[in-house]
Amino acid sequence: AVKDPVTAAILGGMDPQQAIVAGGGAMLGNSQGVPWNGAYIVASGNLLADFRANAAAEAQGRLQTARLYNMTDDPGVKAMLQFNLARDTVHQKQWLAAIEELEADGLESAIVPDALFDEENQEHNNTVWRLSDGTDGANGDWSFRGEEIEYLTDPQPLGGPGTAPKPDPALYGTYSPVQDAVGTVKGKAKSVKNKASAKTNGPKS
Repeated sequence: AVKDPVTAAILGGMDPQQAIVAGGGAMLGNSQGVPWNGAYIVASGNLLADFRANAAAEAQGRLQTARLYNMTDDPGVKAMLQFNLARDTVHQKQWLAAIEELEADGLESAIVPDALFDEENQEHNNTVWRLSDGTDGANGDWSFRGEEIEYLTDPQPLGGPGTAPKPDPALYGTYSPVQDAVGTVKGKAKSVKNKASAKTNGPKS
């Protein structure tokens, strides 16, 4: 590696597999060695849902490109990233314009899909729960908009603590019927009882 600057660059700042597996050539993977795949593709069949996902992906792409741009002083790399920034800009414009066109043509509404509103649980289709400290969560149109959105400052649990069911014996999951989960009411009660018993029956001087 000391005598070969290409190998030194690969081993010093990149994935060693590029040298070991690919002989210094390009690999179909990211900088962490994870192979590229098409898992990022969104194709639900609903154009508005997909266009929104595409706009978000382009926004994330431009954000990361902008961060990379500020991390390098190399003129060639900067020129490449300037091109990438520009393309991510126009791609965002395209998807946002396409979203507006879909809604203007009446093909889709703000909520996707535009259906089953009468079937959904009417008690929970406009509520936002306060699950953090402070009161800032109630500020902003997203958390309060008349009858559209209701911000609950003191939401109550919808059910009691859950208990995992007994696993299927054929799956050989570890299970002990005499032990209760610590997070359940029964488990906590047993924990308190055990501690009290330990204090009562502990070593005496």
